[in-house]
Amino acid sequence: MSRFHAARVAATLRKELGTDVAMIHGRYGEFAVLVDDEVVVGKGALSILGILPSASKILEAVRARLAASPRTT
Repeated sequence: MSRFHAARVAATLRKELGTDVAMIHGRYGEFAVLVDDEVVVGKGALSILGILPSASKILEAVRARLAASPRTT
């Protein structure tokens, strides 16, 4: 389940943010979203029931992290 969810989230991030997304397969049941090597979303307490963060919540967290990070050009 988490592999399919991760693929959907990655596609959402690519579409909504126009950014590169790298998916790295971890251990069974592992789910984390990182921005600049910092975890912005983990699987959370409800993951034990198979409930992962929604794509919209992940998108919101990634947007917030990107807005907070200093831009270098």
